[in-house]
Amino acid sequence: MTKITFLGLGVMGYPMAGHLARAGHEVTVYNRTAAKAGTWASEHGGATGATPAEASKGAEMVMACVGNDDDLRSVCLGPDGAFASMAEGSIFVDHTTVSAAVTRELYEAARIKGIAFVDAPVSGGQAGAENGQLSIMCGGDQADFDRAEPAMAVYSKLCRRIGESGAGQMTKMCNQIAIAGLVQGLSEAMHFASKAGLDGASVVEVISQGAAGSWQMSNRFETMLDDHFEHGFAVDWMRKDLGICLATADENGASLPVTALVDQFYKDVQKMGGGRWDTSSLFKRLQAL
Repeated sequence: MTKITFLGLGVMGYPMAGHLARAGHEVTVYNRTAAKAGTWASEHGGATGATPAEASKGAEMVMACVGNDDDLRSVCLGPDGAFASMAEGSIFVDHTTVSAAVTRELYEAARIKGIAFVDAPVSGGQAGAENGQLSIMCGGDQADFDRAEPAMAVYSKLCRRIGESGAGQMTKMCNQIAIAGLVQGLSEAMHFASKAGLDGASVVEVISQGAAGSWQMSNRFETMLDDHFEHGFAVDWMRKDLGICLATADENGASLPVTALVDQFYKDVQKMGGGRWDTSSLFKRLQAL
């Protein structure tokens, strides 16, 4: 049993922390909305902290899944941040999707304090978190990853170290770049089928068994055809992630023309009022044209 603190109880963090508690770890949680932390503690029998520092005091491992670069800095740094109370030799595992720049900044800040830092963004969405079937891509020192991996294993189907600090975040960028193109391609295929007078479900039944098949096709075509988008990974979050991808591409010279185009399509969805819709709402955008 490990004494673990989990910071951030959103749609991902709440079930991930629950898996840790059910696995027998001693879990303390912090959430910006304290009532949600109280609900989690009542449900799972854990403890809560009023600040990240209070929640992290005495923890062997602190995990975070928050919103963006600034959110991550706020739970790590300053007198109320986790680093202020974490003991030398403890480890911080960040599941947030953030820039590689802030990851390396916090890796260095942690190292100065004798704290290990592993960047470990996840893929698999809310369902993956709830079912303990996330894919986790990690960056950081090998020894630190080896220490953190057994805890991450309770909510993952695959957890792999890709390289040094920041490598996990870079890999998550690859993930989001690939998804952007896949969802747009699926949306166009479903839109074309509709315009051609074809039954979308029948089309997917056939093409999903061939080279066009994908997770997005198998898990999103029905809700797309049903005009149901109040679920899943929000457009607002995807635009945040794609912004990180495009900014990083400007730095490293990568060419991302499709990603840049799909990012603008998601901007159109936001203008339609769909900022909280699932990313598959690219189909709804096409149907509205």
